[in-house]
Amino acid sequence: CRDLGCVRPGGRVMQRFIIEMGMGNDLYGRDYTKAAARAIEDAIRHSSIPLFEALGIDHAAMEVRVTVGVQAPEEVDCDALRDGLPRGKVSVRAVHGGLNVTNPDSGSITVIASAAVEAFLPADLVRAVGGGA
Repeated sequence: CRDLGCVRPGGRVMQRFIIEMGMGNDLYGRDYTKAAARAIEDAIRHSSIPLFEALGIDHAAMEVRVTVGVQAPEEVDCDALRDGLPRGKVSVRAVHGGLNVTNPDSGSITVIASAAVEAFLPADLVRAVGGGA
């Protein structure tokens, strides 16, 4: 990464313009994908990005990068999570994080996931619509 964002293949620099964070859980099923989906939903539930319509930018120009943290990242179905996001070129990765909380009485495990949802646009596009050089 350099200056404004990460360089994509072809040398295009991407500018992050939003980051949202969320938390989700699965109380009884020990389902890491379900907890991660709820964390993503929590992150984007109240988001609205009117700049696309206001500036005539196509949503297809947006790159959405999602990182979910759970105790067992290998058990997360990243393809299913990606398919649940409504717009942009989406990538999802699962990393070690979140929490597993054991009920001391029953031994059942509650899975807690965290999510970061980042949205990027090409830096040259951001400069063009923003009037920058």
